[in-house]
Amino acid sequence: MTAATGHWLVLALPVLVLAFFVISARLEKRSIASFWRRNGTAVSIYLLGAVGLWAIFMIVLPQLFMVEMSFRPKLPPTQMGGPRDIYTLQNYKYFLFGSTSSTDSWNVIHLRAFAITIVASVLITLFNFAFCYPLAFYMAQVATAARVRVLLLMLIAPYWINEVLRAFALRVIFAGSGVLNRALQGMGLITEPFDFLGADVAMYVGLSYAYLLLLVFPLYNAVESLDKRQIEAARDLGAPWWHIHLFIVMPHAKPGIASGCTLVFMLTSGALAAPLVLGGPRTLWFTPIVYDRFYQAFNWPQGAAYAFILLLTCVAFVLAVLRLSRLSLGEMTK
Repeated sequence: MTAATGHWLVLALPVLVLAFFVISARLEKRSIASFWRRNGTAVSIYLLGAVGLWAIFMIVLPQLFMVEMSFRPKLPPTQMGGPRDIYTLQNYKYFLFGSTSSTDSWNVIHLRAFAITIVASVLITLFNFAFCYPLAFYMAQVATAARVRVLLLMLIAPYWINEVLRAFALRVIFAGSGVLNRALQGMGLITEPFDFLGADVAMYVGLSYAYLLLLVFPLYNAVESLDKRQIEAARDLGAPWWHIHLFIVMPHAKPGIASGCTLVFMLTSGALAAPLVLGGPRTLWFTPIVYDRFYQAFNWPQGAAYAFILLLTCVAFVLAVLRLSRLSLGEMTK
């Protein structure tokens, strides 16, 4: 199949998806009637049109074009759409073997960077959950309303600053002559500056900090809806604290845990600013490699293939979280 034919298929797919949703909506006459009656004709048309246009033109079509481009070879602009512009797997082959013509050796650098990115993103997600869960539980079930407002303000205020500026601020803190090294030397804990940037400590701290709120708020909303009398009844029956959290609070907060962890993982694995600003000279992170495929190697099909591989991995993570938590996609978004 040539790329010219593929373009028409890409344009036709959103129409098929839209037709699928229209047919599904007609089968669910009651829910559509309720939606129409609740919002009115004008507002319902506006909501459906706005969401549909936004989803198709901002999400569906760009992703489809990226997927379609990932199966095309790198060609000069004059040859695009010509007889040489056919679909191929050479971009995915390059990701595995570092060559489009040989399979003698693995593409160790890119495969290692991809593995490190996924594993580190999972660990950062688990660390953020371990940090945010006690905070969210305290805010939702223990703290007074006045104290919750203060904590929320303390959490939100730092995020008024742009993510790139926050990354540079962390670089200043973790640099060889930065605030942290000077403080540790002043206390006599170290004699020479520690290379936090080269050891990727600064990058992991920056990634953990960047998406903290995306886990705090879903957890807070989920735990806050839990009836406090269930916790009090468990305490009266002699349940230890870990039993209360493991068998009462966490099962109730599963939608918040699943949605928050999914957001943190997906944004961490796709982060670009923190790895570029806070990473050391030997840092391996997958998104800068994807960026280099696009803007350094000027190989957009190869960059699209790399981005699609990362997207598939993120989708697999979401499905795994849904499977482990035994939630549907609709329940996770509540």
